[in-house]
Amino acid sequence: MKMIRGHIVTPLFLLVVIGSLLSRVLADDLLSDLARPQEGQSRRATSTFRAGADGKYSRGADPTGDYDEHSNWDNFQVAPGATHVLMDEKGPGAINHIWMTFLGPQVQEWARNGSANHQEMLLRIYWDGNPRPGVEAPVGDFFANCFGQRSEVISLPVIVEDADSYNCFWHMPFRKSARIEIVNQGTKPISLLYYNIDWVKKDKLPKDTPYFYAQYRQEYPVQHGQDYVVLDTRGKGHYVGTVLAVRTRSPAWFGEGDEKIYIDRETKPSIWGTGTEDYFLSAWGLKKTSTPYFGVPYFDQWGIVGGRTSAYRWHLQDPIIFNTGIKVTFEHFGWMSPDENPQHKSTSWNEREDDYSSVAFWYQTGTPTFAARAPVASERKLPSLERVIAYARDFSAAQQHGAGEVVKQSLEFYDGPQLLYMPPQQQGAWLEIPFEVKQKEPLRLLLNMTKSYDFGRYQAYLNGVKIGEPMDLYSAKTATQEFHLIDFWPDPGHYTLRLECVGKNAESTGYYVGMESVRLRERRPRVTQFGFDKDKDWKKDPQLYN
Repeated sequence: MKMIRGHIVTPLFLLVVIGSLLSRVLADDLLSDLARPQEGQSRRATSTFRAGADGKYSRGADPTGDYDEHSNWDNFQVAPGATHVLMDEKGPGAINHIWMTFLGPQVQEWARNGSANHQEMLLRIYWDGNPRPGVEAPVGDFFANCFGQRSEVISLPVIVEDADSYNCFWHMPFRKSARIEIVNQGTKPISLLYYNIDWVKKDKLPKDTPYFYAQYRQEYPVQHGQDYVVLDTRGKGHYVGTVLAVRTRSPAWFGEGDEKIYIDRETKPSIWGTGTEDYFLSAWGLKKTSTPYFGVPYFDQWGIVGGRTSAYRWHLQDPIIFNTGIKVTFEHFGWMSPDENPQHKSTSWNEREDDYSSVAFWYQTGTPTFAARAPVASERKLPSLERVIAYARDFSAAQQHGAGEVVKQSLEFYDGPQLLYMPPQQQGAWLEIPFEVKQKEPLRLLLNMTKSYDFGRYQAYLNGVKIGEPMDLYSAKTATQEFHLIDFWPDPGHYTLRLECVGKNAESTGYYVGMESVRLRERRPRVTQFGFDKDKDWKKDPQLYN
C-alpha cells in the first residue's frame, strides 16, 4: 500500500482511478469523432417480425407493427443442421455493430429439451461473394466465450452483458456484399435467436481499405515439438486480437510459453514475449477479469488436470503491423509434476500437451492465405478425459448412506441429476459410492461436487484410507467444484469412496452434501512411459500432484 496526501491507496483504488482515466480518454476520442461529418446512410439487418401474405414470416415483407402479438415474434428457431442468414446486403458499406441473443442450453419452459450451446453455432461472414468466409468461428469463441460456457465480457470491441447479450463493435467494411449466417451444428435447436446488425451504406470505399477477418482453429492436444499457430497469412495488414482457450491435461501451470510473432516472412520472430499470462497483460498467472483491452472470462480451477482457462487480448492501441505476412504462435511450455518430467523433478520449463483453441482477429488487403478452417461442432467439443465415471445418483439405496434423506436433484451445472444427501446432524452422516478399476494405469481420482449455503465439511476415504484434507462444501451461492484427491496407479478391482461428515462451516446452515460423480481421469501417456509411481503403494503415502 501507499499513502497519497494521508489516504491509503489500495490496488483496487488504483484500478478504479486508472479505469476512470482510461474511460475519459476513450470518451474524448469517441465524442470528438461525433462532431465530424459522417458519410453514408445507416441501415439495419434485424430479426424483427415481417408478415407475408399468409401471416407467416417473409424476409421481403415490411416489419409488422400492429397490436397483434405476432408483432413481437422477433426471433427464430434454427433447427439442427440448418443455416440461418442474419444479413445479406449489397455494398459498398461497413458493419459497425452486431447484437444477438438466444436461449442457453439448459432445459427451461421455452425449450423443454434444451437448446444448442454457442460452441455448436458456427458464425460465418462472407465478403463480396467470396466462397471462403472472411469470418469463421463458433459464436461463443468469436465473442470471447469459450468451452460452450456463458461468461460476461466487458471490453471495447466485444461486450457480452450478463453472459447472454452478445455485442461486437468491430468495424467491417465491404465493397460488393456482406452475408452473415449462423450454422447450427448441434443436435438441438437454436432457440429464440434475436439479432440486430447495424451498418452504413456508402458511396465508395478507399482502394486500400483492409477487410476484417477472424478465424478459429484448434489442436486437441497441441503438437509435440511445434509451437501452437494462431494465424499464418501472407499479405499486408494488421493483427488486432486473440482469443485463446486452454484445457489442461497435466497438473500445475500451463502458461509459461511465450508468444512468438514472425513479421513479413521472418525465419526468426522479431516479437518474442515473456509468457502466456504476460501476453494477456496479466502477471503471475491468470485469474477471472474483464477490462477494455484484455480479460479472462473463464477460469475454473488452478493447477488441476482438466482445468479450463480462456482469455482475450485486443490490439486496439497497439495493432501488429505487417507488410507481406504474419505468423502468430505460442509455445506450450509450463510447470510439470515430477511423474511427467524425465528427471522426476518439478520444474517450470516443460513442453506440455494441453488442448488449445483460438480465434485470430486481423485486417488485411488482398486475399488471406491462412488455410485453417473450423472443424464441425462434434470435433470442437473437448474429448473426454474420464476413464471411469461413477454417478452418485445411481447409488441412493439406504445401505449407501447414513441417517437422513437422499433425493435426485437436477441442476444447471450437470447433464444429469446429482445425488443430494440431507442428514439432520453431523453424527452418523456418511455417503458411499462404489466403482471398479479394470486395468492398472496412472489415474487421478476426483469428485465432482456441489457447494451451497447449507452444506457441510466432509472427509474422503478410499477403501478405508484417508485421502486429502476435509472438503468444505459451503458456498453462499450454489456452485459446482471438482475436488482432486489423489494421483495413483490403482490395481484392478472394486473400490469404495466414502465421505464422512466432520462438521460444517460457521456460515453454513446444515450438513448436506451434493455429489454429481466420482471420476478417474486419465494422465498423459508419458506418465505411463516413465512409470515413476507404478509400484508405489498409494495406501501408505497418498500423493496429489499440483
